Amino acid sequence: MAQVALKEKMPLRLEIEEIDESKNIVATYIASAPNDDWKPSRIDVVVPDLCEYHGVLWSTAGTDVGIGVGDSHASPTAALLLSVLQESMGRIATILFAHRLGTSLEPECKMYRLAADIFNDSAMILDCLSPALPKASRVVLLSLSSVLRSLCGVAAGSSKASLSAHFATQGNLGELNAVIRAKLMPCKKDSSQETIISLLGMLVGSLVVSHISSKWATWSVMIALLAIHLGTNYLAVRAVSMRTLNRQRANIVSSNIFETVYQKIHAAKEQSPSDTELLSIMIPSPEEVSVKERVFEKDGVLRWKGRKPLGYCRIGVDVRTILNLFGKPNRSSGSYSEDQSVTFAKLLDIYKEDGYIMWYDEPRKTFLIVLKDTAQTTTHLQAWMHALYHAEASNLGRLQDEETVLDALASTKTYVAKVLDHFAVFEELQKAGWDIETGAMETKSGTRIKVKSL
Repeated sequence: MAQVALKEKMPLRLEIEEIDESKNIVATYIASAPNDDWKPSRIDVVVPDLCEYHGVLWSTAGTDVGIGVGDSHASPTAALLLSVLQESMGRIATILFAHRLGTSLEPECKMYRLAADIFNDSAMILDCLSPALPKASRVVLLSLSSVLRSLCGVAAGSSKASLSAHFATQGNLGELNAVIRAKLMPCKKDSSQETIISLLGMLVGSLVVSHISSKWATWSVMIALLAIHLGTNYLAVRAVSMRTLNRQRANIVSSNIFETVYQKIHAAKEQSPSDTELLSIMIPSPEEVSVKERVFEKDGVLRWKGRKPLGYCRIGVDVRTILNLFGKPNRSSGSYSEDQSVTFAKLLDIYKEDGYIMWYDEPRKTFLIVLKDTAQTTTHLQAWMHALYHAEASNLGRLQDEETVLDALASTKTYVAKVLDHFAVFEELQKAGWDIETGAMETKSGTRIKVKSL
């Protein structure tokens, strides 16, 4: 009977197109339903032909000779090659950093703004250490210093753009940048502040340097100043109250919502609250959340009200990441077997009305979210809330022991959908000052799927 029921639910053929952010098809999954004889069904994966690009490898052999080690007449050449090496390392680091973490710079702008200062101050320390090392080690140290300064430039520039957009509350981003560049508002905008502080720093530095005569005093003063620099910037970053919901802020807000709902349900059993009280829900404002959030947080971690991690969540993964958890594909054909296709068909059926598909990898305590092409920013938030609530319900033992992963996902999904609808959560989030139209949940370039029934 179960096979007949599954057969009725499954279409004769199911095709899923997986596309990247440039709308290019990266893979096509073709799932065939069991036929009348119940022969094993399968999922075939069709991948477009891709051209392989091989990077140019730069040989480092003879670097020591090139920089003049052992040759007192090669110092001009050494300086030139060292400059070229530093510049090259910095540019390569910029490209790799932007490629790997470019998507996460805006959602985590507070973290990367402070990280930029850490990179820059670390580069200063390496520059000061370099004269005490041999020439060969000095090259490595100065190259690392150049890499850190390049990372600082990317992180600071991108995060500053996001913070500028945050402070442009009336949509006047162009005016804000124009004022900053023109320095028409002294002591109020970033560039003017930097100019005045730099002048004061040079004046005070000139007075301090004249009273420092030993290496110990030099290092002590430098470390103290760098500590003050990082400490004040940390406080400045903590003072910013972002209105977008990234992963960490979504954890804080969502756990607060579910906790409030649970208290209301418990109160309804003990007493008879009014309908208005049952329909209303208090949502923390961006200012309240900024006090609780960490500047540095693990990527993808699920926390309930800031407590210890309950698990992790990856959003925007490809379909094969989930299929491989059901079992490995056939080595020769690359197709997935009957058991995998049946489980995946049930998963699709659970999320057929939603803009996402989610699976829970129990051994690793990791939720994997595949987004459909119809997914909106609210879909990302709903999927994340579903993962967080499922993790907390599992941690508290609210899920039935005999439930399978599919059954548990279906029940928690239904509960989260009811909470969102009953309390009009998205509308309440906007009333509380949150921007739910700007996506801040994805920290890596992900894919989207388009499901077609044939």
